[in-house]
Amino acid sequence: MSTLRPPPLDLLRDRRGLAVLVDPAATDAGRATAVAAAAASAGAAALLVGGSYGVEDQVGEVARALKRGAPALPLLQFPATAAQLVSDVDAVLFLSLVSGRNAQYLIEEQVRAVGFLASHPEIATLSTAYLLIDSGAVTSVEAVSQTRPLPADKPELVAAHVSAAMLIGMRAVYLDAGSGARSPVAPNLIRAARGATDGLLFVGGGIRTPDGVREARAAGADYVVVGTEFERRGLGPPPSMRDLVRAAS
Repeated sequence: MSTLRPPPLDLLRDRRGLAVLVDPAATDAGRATAVAAAAASAGAAALLVGGSYGVEDQVGEVARALKRGAPALPLLQFPATAAQLVSDVDAVLFLSLVSGRNAQYLIEEQVRAVGFLASHPEIATLSTAYLLIDSGAVTSVEAVSQTRPLPADKPELVAAHVSAAMLIGMRAVYLDAGSGARSPVAPNLIRAARGATDGLLFVGGGIRTPDGVREARAAGADYVVVGTEFERRGLGPPPSMRDLVRAAS
């Protein structure tokens, strides 16, 4: 399996910037195609498909719609469970919720994913340390995973978790304030994560403005992930997709 699987970093090489996350529970296929086309036209770096709730029957449909809208953009799956995995993506963020202590999301879902991935060696996997950061609200991730987020005022804890993940052998980090976050991941936490890894760094949750995107990139994020804004409103300003892409450049 590992000898045939394409290297995910080749897929993402030199494409740093804005990544647009589409949640199949909040976006139908038609809307997903429109969001993907707008992202590609604006110059986004990547698309992600996924969310916290079990909508297994919709993930493949939305993934295919995203590919129709932006066939040239890398499409990464951000799975909540192994049951959500679909073959219509370029790569899977092989997530382990290292900020929590729930074995289901540390290793159990990864074990359940082995059969699917063995059947689809064409799909790249990127081992990713997923850290949920406190945002001042109980987010979907916290509710579903039944794990507490890391405190927003403890960058040393973020650095320790990231360092441990890198020692284990993970190749990417995803800092997430979660869907419905009141505030995004603070720049000092992003800097702490950046200082603990030379792997890819994704940052998302609660980022809604060009200034927020710019701050996350300046602090060290390779990919700034936005999504909720495009699920709840139209594609135009304020802010537009293009405004956010420029801020991530």
